[in-house]
Amino acid sequence: MAETNNKLPSFQLDFLKPKYWGLWLAIGLWRLLLWLPYPCLLKIGKRLGWLFARLNVGKRRAKIARRNLTLCFPQYSSEEIERILQANLEATGMAIIETGMAWFWSDERIKKWSKVEGLEYLKENDQKGVIFVGVHFLTLELGARIIGLHHPGVGVYRPNDNPLMDWLQTKGRLRSNKDMLDRKDLRGMMKALRRGETIWYAPDHDYGRKNAVFVPFFAVPDACTTTGSYYLLKASPQSQVVPFAPLRNGDGSGYTVKISPPVDFTDLSSEQAIAERMNQVVEKEILKGVEQYMWLHRRFKTRPDENGRDLYAD
Repeated sequence: MAETNNKLPSFQLDFLKPKYWGLWLAIGLWRLLLWLPYPCLLKIGKRLGWLFARLNVGKRRAKIARRNLTLCFPQYSSEEIERILQANLEATGMAIIETGMAWFWSDERIKKWSKVEGLEYLKENDQKGVIFVGVHFLTLELGARIIGLHHPGVGVYRPNDNPLMDWLQTKGRLRSNKDMLDRKDLRGMMKALRRGETIWYAPDHDYGRKNAVFVPFFAVPDACTTTGSYYLLKASPQSQVVPFAPLRNGDGSGYTVKISPPVDFTDLSSEQAIAERMNQVVEKEILKGVEQYMWLHRRFKTRPDENGRDLYAD
């Protein structure tokens, strides 16, 4: 059994104050929207992506995504990069809908529109502890909810800056999982693994220079990559590394969560080597659904040389 995390946010009477009324209204409209049939939600989500791409924030993020794709896939033509980018922007709009599905849909409705492949890779290792590598697909909220219905685990997250949203997202994520840990709580993750828990772990973003090494990521030779993987494996060497990809089906039939076989790290002992292999694991999962990955993040913002060239500069 997972130990209860007493630090998780709880409902506060302050949330009823006028400063939150606008957010409550938006949440209410969001929930009403989610009563629509899934095919309608799919169309609305894509239109939201179209709208997002035309807002200033969307234009800035699209520029970042285009740069990431160009850096990672120099072998792709500019036409192919633009095709992936446009599909990615649609997926960004759909992520708003899918997050609501994850937090508010019933178990029955989630199951109706989803399936899981490779669940045996979790079940076979549920006494050893599982580092469940869930890279930042735009479908990640829904993917975690789907997996939790079949194999509850412990989520790892970044607390939201807005306390009401922080409470709401935690409440939604705990609908089918055991507990949540702050992504900075490495000690808590280690304890969970030693208890034989499955922890959702995402090592694919640039979390800054602290506790990081620079290793290849796709065609970029020096991507800032967390060393958290090294410390988790060192603290719990019996744990299995199991990657997965939560993907929206191209035919509009819902979602397939594809769980891959465990990846062996026992032949590695250094932070550098483990980070490099973990990036290879992440790359393999991303290639299952390139258009649905979170390319809008500045993945290469931290450079080996602090005074080096900004890869996102004009």
